[in-house]
Amino acid sequence: MNADQRSLPLESSSFDLLLGELYDAAMDDHSWSRYLTRLQQLFRANYVTLILRIPQDSDKGLMLVIGDIEGQGSISYITYPLSETPFVNCPVNQVFTVTDLMSMDSWRSSDYYQRYCRKQNVFDVMGVDIAPPSGGVFRFRVTRAPDQQPFSAADRALCSTLIPHMSRALHIHSLLGHRHSLSALYAQAMGRLAVATLILDSSGQLLESNQVARDMLAAGDGLKLVGGRLEASYPGDNKRLYKSIRAASASTEGRVALAEALSIARPSGQVSLGIVVEPVPQQNWDEGESRPAVVIYCRDAVGQSLLSTSVTRQVFGLTPSETALAMELANGLSLEEAAASLGIRRNTARAHLRAIFSKTGVRRQTELVRLVLNSVVTLGQP
Repeated sequence: MNADQRSLPLESSSFDLLLGELYDAAMDDHSWSRYLTRLQQLFRANYVTLILRIPQDSDKGLMLVIGDIEGQGSISYITYPLSETPFVNCPVNQVFTVTDLMSMDSWRSSDYYQRYCRKQNVFDVMGVDIAPPSGGVFRFRVTRAPDQQPFSAADRALCSTLIPHMSRALHIHSLLGHRHSLSALYAQAMGRLAVATLILDSSGQLLESNQVARDMLAAGDGLKLVGGRLEASYPGDNKRLYKSIRAASASTEGRVALAEALSIARPSGQVSLGIVVEPVPQQNWDEGESRPAVVIYCRDAVGQSLLSTSVTRQVFGLTPSETALAMELANGLSLEEAAASLGIRRNTARAHLRAIFSKTGVRRQTELVRLVLNSVVTLGQP
């Protein structure tokens, strides 16, 4: 009995290491290549492929390939002849090899083998279509060259052992991906509303922030970072800030603390920053000093609103010239200042304003500003 026909030598410690890399991959895209590389070595394969998405409107499928191919180890679009491959409609979560589908003679003479596999030095194929609970089907393929032994019963048994673990890992990866996408959308919406968001631990150390907050901290006008710790510019404000942070942190220990609003003075003399301090809801098993404890929301009352020109035009049916004027007015300019900013005559601006009033149904400039700022215009891409 040769080495390829007997059971694969996989000790408990090696299997634990393999599963550890698999569950690392569940939480990090970049770790999938490390896991698949270990499988390539384990199965003595020339290629290991995880097909994430079959082609929709083209011949390119989204996949991760380990082997001698351009772009190996990275998730990329690679030609996938969906209409020609014989490895379709296979029972999910069941390992198969070529001989489960056809004889080796039929395989050698097939167009798919001759056109796609032979030139890549691929002969024997073992695979499984994995269907995790979160939905979708991931196609896992392991291949060997013609001069290698065919996949054995031991190979199939090991692959079968991995299926439930890969299914769970792909399920976790999918759930985390969905949660990350939603978090990114919410963060993007907060940014478009020009709301700075800062997440702190109970000691005031900054853990996360959005781009609006990073820009605000970089300016250092009212709020700043000192050694990674959030501080107000003036001692009195800083004292009140940390009183609020301590109160919010205390609510995570069972004592209720309502959101507290503060006014933070700015050295520049601009209108003070308004901030809201709230506790971060805690999971029962959260431990450690660096866990998120407090979220701070802040808006710069004198900052310009991030308005989308195209959305403004589409929502209110305005012309480009009318849109430009409406955006200047929404950002706090008077009609005269807006006309000067746009390089148009005051009478032209008045004519545009009358047209805007007619299209939006408002009668005063203040009503127009309120209408624009309370609409979906602020949520469009600036």
